[in-house]
Amino acid sequence: MVLWGLLLGALMVATVAYLCLQELLRQQRPKEPPLDKGSVPWLGHALAFRKNMFEFLKHMRAKHGDIFTVQLGGQYFTFVMDPLSFGPILKDTQRKLDFVEYAENLVLKVFGYRSVPGDYQMIHSASTKHLMGDGLEELNKAMLDSLSLVMLGPTGPSLDASSWREDGLFHFCYNILFKAGYLSLFGYTKDKEQDLLQAEELFVQFRKFDRLFPRFVYSLLGPREWLEVGRLQRLFHKTLSVEHNMEKYGISNWITYMLQYLREQGVAPAMQDKFNFMMLWASQGNTGPTSFWALLFLLKHPEAMRAVREEATQVLGEARLEAKQSFNFKVSALHRMPVLDSVMEETLRLGAAPTLLRVVNDDHSLKMASGQEYLLRSGDILALFPYLSVHMDPDIHSEPTTFKYDRFLTPSGSRKVDFYKAGKKIHHYTMPWGSGVSICPGRFLALSEMKLFVLLMVTHFDLELVDPDTPVPPVDPQRWGFGTTQPSHDVRFRYRLRLWSELCPGGRKPG
Repeated sequence: MVLWGLLLGALMVATVAYLCLQELLRQQRPKEPPLDKGSVPWLGHALAFRKNMFEFLKHMRAKHGDIFTVQLGGQYFTFVMDPLSFGPILKDTQRKLDFVEYAENLVLKVFGYRSVPGDYQMIHSASTKHLMGDGLEELNKAMLDSLSLVMLGPTGPSLDASSWREDGLFHFCYNILFKAGYLSLFGYTKDKEQDLLQAEELFVQFRKFDRLFPRFVYSLLGPREWLEVGRLQRLFHKTLSVEHNMEKYGISNWITYMLQYLREQGVAPAMQDKFNFMMLWASQGNTGPTSFWALLFLLKHPEAMRAVREEATQVLGEARLEAKQSFNFKVSALHRMPVLDSVMEETLRLGAAPTLLRVVNDDHSLKMASGQEYLLRSGDILALFPYLSVHMDPDIHSEPTTFKYDRFLTPSGSRKVDFYKAGKKIHHYTMPWGSGVSICPGRFLALSEMKLFVLLMVTHFDLELVDPDTPVPPVDPQRWGFGTTQPSHDVRFRYRLRLWSELCPGGRKPG
């Protein structure tokens, strides 16, 4: 037994030594991008990258230009920073840049879900069928009902609901959108009060997982944190289990369609539970944080708030809500609100910072917009970070760090789609949802959820910052690269519900 232990130890040492030697010997080949391995063997620049990805990539671009390869924890990433060169990467007609392989490994690690052949295409098919057109309208109505339940209670607001309340804006937005989204997608029991309590407790656990998520992906958790992640995974697998789903009604057709596919493929119920956890995260991990940024920007820019409220009044009429009522308007009105659309697009430009990754499956030649060609090495990862290379490019977006609610509006009030870089029209002028094969399949649902929530807040509530002069908080540096950014600290605000009886003297309706 001792002998086997010694042999195994020797084998492990030899393997590690070989891998380190391979990394030390790697050199830039002719026509390859600039190579920056960092000063620490194997780790390379991993610590600086994980500390603040945004600042690290700014430094690397200033040092190397629009394309460079860096070593991060034994893996080599080639970042392309010129958006005019994104086309061949996102289209990839040669199919040498694989998104699916990286995504499958990530969801297995984070959610415990092991993909089956064809399920990536299945998710896109389900999203096309149920998150667009009539399917989206149906889910929007369900979301409006869920928002009414979460924001107003099972019996609607009472007269004392219009008193001022105070909360952290980030917590408020994340909490409400998570609970409403969860109930809309995964259904209800016959006890609405209990549903709300369960959704609240699930949100508490979701936030615990959310806070650990960036370091979990990078395998930087301490021993106790690894145990906590395991506990949280098991909790969500149990809560979202297909067994529990059988006791509910109102489960979305989107979720039902995907689970039916997995059953037909012979996927075990335990793995379906893990799939549900993955879909809960994918659908609810970014809507709350994005809505936080949207409302904060509106509160910090009164002219933007006025524009949104005026548009809402023109499209919906005066907001009317009486005691014991639920929110009620035609969700199709969301399609007639270009000002709100522009606000959300500008919010996503400033707040969404995903990383788009592709595994290079075979040696590949990439032609940049400049005409120069670079060789990409098989096994490396090709990466785009549109927040820095697109969203913050002053050539594409003037004053890129400034919130301009009408940035995506033409002088006539329609949606603006013409943006330029170096005098050339650019197709990818914002990329909050990714692009190409990795574009978020649930983007239409997520955007509708956020627009519904923001619209309800600005039309049915009075809201203000506790300290009007409080600055917009900086981004938590750990969140760069993981979808929508989150603030380094919360912002306190006050809100109160507007009831129709209070808008009219003596509780009488006009007319």
